[in-house]
Amino acid sequence: MGEVVRYTYRLRPGATAQRALIAEWDRCRFLWNEAVHQQKLGGKPSFSKLSRLLTEARARNTWLRTGSQVAQQQMLRTYGQSLNHSFAVKGRGRPGYKARKTTKPSVEYTTRGFRLIDGRLALAKGVTIPVVWSRELPSLPTSVRIYRDNLGHWYASFVVRREIERVPEAAGAIGVDWGVATTATTTDPEFDLPYRGHRRRCVAEVAKAQRKMARRRRPKGKAQSKGYLLAKRQAAAIRKKAARQNLHEARVWARRVVDRHQLIAVEDFKPSVLSKTTMARKSADAAVGTAKRELVERGRRAGRKVVMVRPAYTTMTCSNCFARAKQQLELAERTFRCHACGHSDNRDRNAARVILAVAERGHTSVDDVRHVQPSSGSVAGAVRAGNPTASGNR
Repeated sequence: MGEVVRYTYRLRPGATAQRALIAEWDRCRFLWNEAVHQQKLGGKPSFSKLSRLLTEARARNTWLRTGSQVAQQQMLRTYGQSLNHSFAVKGRGRPGYKARKTTKPSVEYTTRGFRLIDGRLALAKGVTIPVVWSRELPSLPTSVRIYRDNLGHWYASFVVRREIERVPEAAGAIGVDWGVATTATTTDPEFDLPYRGHRRRCVAEVAKAQRKMARRRRPKGKAQSKGYLLAKRQAAAIRKKAARQNLHEARVWARRVVDRHQLIAVEDFKPSVLSKTTMARKSADAAVGTAKRELVERGRRAGRKVVMVRPAYTTMTCSNCFARAKQQLELAERTFRCHACGHSDNRDRNAARVILAVAERGHTSVDDVRHVQPSSGSVAGAVRAGNPTASGNR
């Protein structure tokens, strides 16, 4: 049957097509805000009720009838899915209003609302847009989402079905520990993901663009000048270039790791932990969240066993004898030394080996590991050999 994926392409809409897309987005945004209003008045509206309200609104409102009914229905369906998800997930807020100035345009069409004609995307109501075909579609798309990013670039994201990519057979195992000095430290140095510092290299360019913004900024309440908007776009373009470089390197690295290992033990690290520390800027530059997401998603698509391990005590635990240090290591201490067995290793490498040992034993946290002296010199070797001393008494 294959897998359902998204293929995204750059669009080159003209001035007329852009005006049509913005007008369609305004109508869809109006319906979203009306659905939010109905939810606040009468609880949880169903999609059938919202569809009836849409039919009545289009009958008495010429402005709505000039737009595509397919796009408007898809917007209400998206709202219903978001609302159901908010009720299903505890602590998640309800969908809110979409403001015109802060929300980026996004319109979705099903097969009834678009066609591909001679390499161009033809939408309902006679809108035709050229597409930059960077690669071929594996199958006919079932839907398309058209959106604009913060640089003003338009994209089309097609939902298609493709054959599951065959990955080579692998029998190895690897543990991954996240950091900022090295983005990903693994049990095998060959598969480390170094810190490239893409954002750090463009700090001067971003600062220059931000100084332009500061000079050209008008008082609150007045429309900003074209010069201010140009400087703002320049700063956003520099940041996005660095983000794309991080994404590309994360994808290449994740593919190498997944192709060579059957078991992938990943530290379940939350990058937001460092967002309020002195390492916030460097952690953002390292793009740990991007690398982690690419590794987990690619591993699961390839059918590998991906195990998320809690990071608690992984830095304080010895990968040779499982003894835990009494005091937490300072960030400046980059070498782990075990006072129980005398084992010494790189701090992050030791943590990666602990993460792998935890995943091989089937635990979910280091707290479950019995801190006893194994008979084998290697924790991973003792686990694979089924050593009862290393596994602990159950």
